[in-house]
Amino acid sequence: MGLLSNRIGRGRLKPGDHIYSWRNAYVYAHHGIFVGDDKVIHFTRGRGQEVGTGTVLDVLLLSSGPARSQPCSTCPPPAENHGVISSCLDCFLSGGVLYRFEYGVAPALFLAKARGGTCTLAVSDPDDIVVHRATYLLNNGFGCYNVFKNNCEDFAIYCKTGLLLVEQGKIGQSGQAISIVGGPIAAVLSTPLSLVTTNVYGMTAAAIGVYCASRYAADIGMRRDVVKVAVEDLTERLAAGRLQVAEAVGAAPALTINQ
Repeated sequence: MGLLSNRIGRGRLKPGDHIYSWRNAYVYAHHGIFVGDDKVIHFTRGRGQEVGTGTVLDVLLLSSGPARSQPCSTCPPPAENHGVISSCLDCFLSGGVLYRFEYGVAPALFLAKARGGTCTLAVSDPDDIVVHRATYLLNNGFGCYNVFKNNCEDFAIYCKTGLLLVEQGKIGQSGQAISIVGGPIAAVLSTPLSLVTTNVYGMTAAAIGVYCASRYAADIGMRRDVVKVAVEDLTERLAAGRLQVAEAVGAAPALTINQ
């Protein structure tokens, strides 16, 4: 691994590694936790479990699940693949290249890797704890999938760090989501500089600077709106959240009738 690439050979993998593979010509990467014995636990869209964005990005998410040209003898059939799942490494990669996500990187290296979703300033917990979290969530779930707030990278980062956002409804901690939003934000915030200079190079440099600053401030290792949550407590929070949603949905018709 280095400045330009996090590519890694299979022989260098160890249980607890956060790995990823690019999909759709490097548009989107799918993330998971390698747990040993050629197995990867990861979080993916699926039947009745996740919600999308309602945009064209949903088309990209279709590539996050394991792709099979032929049936796999070790993985569940496609109909059962939803939520947090376990796949063999080949099915997880879906023909793509293997990369390992970096933790505890220096600020200079983080900013040098302009593409989000490859590294973080946050420090990983010990590998045995990472594997425990991933295995526990395989059996208990990780909530509803959302590309901006609760995606495969958010799942892997939680398994590695135990960190979650304090407030629901905010954008998640994944670098990919931050990059998707950070680009347009940088363009908007740098627009006022056109009143000062019309130099295209100056405006481009300003936009890049704003983008890098937003990525740095929004990284899970720098945010102040995160809290360490034990995986056993996480499932209770998710259950409570589903209960609140169910109560709200159930109460809506009654409110309508009373009006």
